[in-house]
Amino acid sequence: MKHGTVLILALCLSLASADAQPFLFVFLNPNPNKPELPKEQVDSLMAGHMANIGRLAKEGKLLIAGPFYDGGGIFVMATASKDTAWEWLRTDPAVRANRWNIELLPYQPRQGSVCAVGENYKMTTYQFVRYTAAPGISGEQSRTAWDAHRRHLGTFSPADSVVAEGVLGKDESAIFIYQGEPAEAFVKADPGVRDSLLHATMRRIYIAKGSFCEE
Repeated sequence: MKHGTVLILALCLSLASADAQPFLFVFLNPNPNKPELPKEQVDSLMAGHMANIGRLAKEGKLLIAGPFYDGGGIFVMATASKDTAWEWLRTDPAVRANRWNIELLPYQPRQGSVCAVGENYKMTTYQFVRYTAAPGISGEQSRTAWDAHRRHLGTFSPADSVVAEGVLGKDESAIFIYQGEPAEAFVKADPGVRDSLLHATMRRIYIAKGSFCEE
């Protein structure tokens, strides 16, 4: 996704507010096995993708959207139903063409939320960290790892640089979004990451300021 053509990805033109619940987080992960297509066809698919984003936003179905710098992106949908979300997503020609591997996960914000930014938005770059449980981690070991993870996040400094934090799914993964330089040392010092109980993926995201109800 090119930043110059992707500004519409940040449109949150629905009437959704921070109180709009529930949220469904969608990861559009790069698909290494996507079909090889002529450039003209790819351009056409992406134009349809952009137009569909604008339509879904105006209909109040798509609340947040933004690309990662290294490919793919995120949506936040105004539904708890994966079936409903798939109905909306399948109206996207690029999704139907398997340009991404799609993940759908319920999202429960613990800091920040999901807010409409209106038409006069400003694009910004944030650091985006996704934490997932290591394979085979469950039960008391999982609860201990996630509890230690949450306590660790509470020590992030400066505290006012934290944009959002929340749970994806049934506490088997989480996101942490902050502004500033990459804090790799902090992420690696997380007890769960340090002990190989949690896996952390750090990426940069390009999105409208205020999408997560931040100032």
